[in-house]
Amino acid sequence: MKKFLLFFPVIAFLFSCDQTQKQANTSKLEPTLNPKLNFRPNILWIVAEDQSPNIPAFGDSTVVTPTLNRLAAEGVCYDYFYSAHPVCAPARASIITGRYANSIGASHMRTGPWFAANITQEIIQNYKALPEGNIPYEAVPPKEVKMFTEYLRAAGYYCSNNAKEDYQFRKTMTAWDESSNMAHWRNRPKGKPFFSVFNIGVTHESRIWAKAKDSLWVPKNLEVPVPPYLPNTETGRKDVRRMYSNILEMDAQTAKILQELKADGLLDSTIVVWYTDHGGPLPRQKRLLYDSGTKVPMIIRFPNGEFAGMRDDRMVSFIDLAPTMLSLVGIKPPDHMQGTAFLGEYLRTEEPEFIFGAADRFDEFTDNIRSVRDKQFRYIKNYNPEKPLYADVAYRKNMPIMRELLRLKEENQLTVAQALWFERPRPEEELYDVINDPYEVRNLAQLPEYQEKLLSLRKACSNWVGRINDTGLRPEQELIDMFWPNGEQPNTSNPELEHSNGTITISCATEGASIGYQIVGADQEGWTVYTKPFSVTGGTTIKAVAHRLGYKRSAMETFEVK
Repeated sequence: MKKFLLFFPVIAFLFSCDQTQKQANTSKLEPTLNPKLNFRPNILWIVAEDQSPNIPAFGDSTVVTPTLNRLAAEGVCYDYFYSAHPVCAPARASIITGRYANSIGASHMRTGPWFAANITQEIIQNYKALPEGNIPYEAVPPKEVKMFTEYLRAAGYYCSNNAKEDYQFRKTMTAWDESSNMAHWRNRPKGKPFFSVFNIGVTHESRIWAKAKDSLWVPKNLEVPVPPYLPNTETGRKDVRRMYSNILEMDAQTAKILQELKADGLLDSTIVVWYTDHGGPLPRQKRLLYDSGTKVPMIIRFPNGEFAGMRDDRMVSFIDLAPTMLSLVGIKPPDHMQGTAFLGEYLRTEEPEFIFGAADRFDEFTDNIRSVRDKQFRYIKNYNPEKPLYADVAYRKNMPIMRELLRLKEENQLTVAQALWFERPRPEEELYDVINDPYEVRNLAQLPEYQEKLLSLRKACSNWVGRINDTGLRPEQELIDMFWPNGEQPNTSNPELEHSNGTITISCATEGASIGYQIVGADQEGWTVYTKPFSVTGGTTIKAVAHRLGYKRSAMETFEVK
């Protein structure tokens, strides 16, 4: 508890009011209601990793989260918000592009150490997460796909990311003004609107074991709810306590970021979006397409407390985030995005009936699972029923509760709910009434009274897979051969600069390439997004680069205007 007290002044500064929370107004936010803004808002994202809705604002009172409680009281809670993929890299690919990762070849976790400056043979040999024989590669989205922050930057926004990327492909140089551990809205030119992302990693799966010897932010004997699919032993409860302890630490880190926003006088000119990147860190949560792996909390605080304390029960997917952020600042989302705006000027005209999800390879274990969720039921299609649902991922076995579960399995002491994960062969189809079976342990797929619902969701799943041209169902080697012919990453062509009558035009022969440029001596940091020809005077030197997602970046071209 000592660590929590260190953050208390921050929380007290931001929330200098009675901590007793009034019961939130449970009125539903009608789709036609939008923030009424007469200015270009800043947007702040605070993204916690690996967390289900285990906070009071979403019904779990195991711990008190003063920051998020207050944020919920001043904002809108979204009760049906889902990650399209139950693990971080594919989830982030969907967030940054507004498309399902399994529609752009990015649904396998991970495609390789693409973050390395140069992929050497030594890196390939040492990279164990890929199946034997596969080379590390970057996913290559269709040519029209961009990282959505590029549209914001082109419209005059300063975009910063602190600091996780992990998109299944390298970022283009036009995506961010700054992406680093030092990135902050405070680094922007004076007066520029901003879109700033802060990623909080303390709730990540790995923090369960990495922080095992740290002092807890909760009482050491705190009673904690243990899902029926996990062992309710002392080992199990200890890891669940660590999860809640990490949630409290995340809450305090969130408070610090919001304090900085308030101290800068920006709280009521900024749309604050707090959410998590997929479901919880515990076994049978992350990596699986149940609610425990895909349903996540989201709170949005609008300027001047508009809609404060309300709840929104519309169905929202990660693929909707990109078009919604563009819509909120008056940018029409491009047609290639598969998500739709749930807020803003380009608000969708009808609400989706279903939320879709996909899970493919996890590290060294390949699988193919698809899911459809409506307000009450979840349908799961297992394309490889001969395989066990449980994948013996080495990384996850660092967690004591996972090793405890495996010990109980070895000793034939699993409960019926715990044994479901290890069922083999597993059912080809699963159907759950998530309202009445929130842990999804009673498969209804074979019951006659649910056949109509089963057929409806099966059809929706099949139609979706066909509609998006699901790349995740192809053999991964086929994807690699398509993206990187002969195992070689394609190159982005060098940009070409033309000067005519004081106007510079820049082009690139590679379809879909983003182009960035700099004017030497113009006190400019980073690369300006090229969108149209621009005027220059004699004696100007211009540098330009081009980069298509999944390709190697071009060489830099320098052009001197005489």
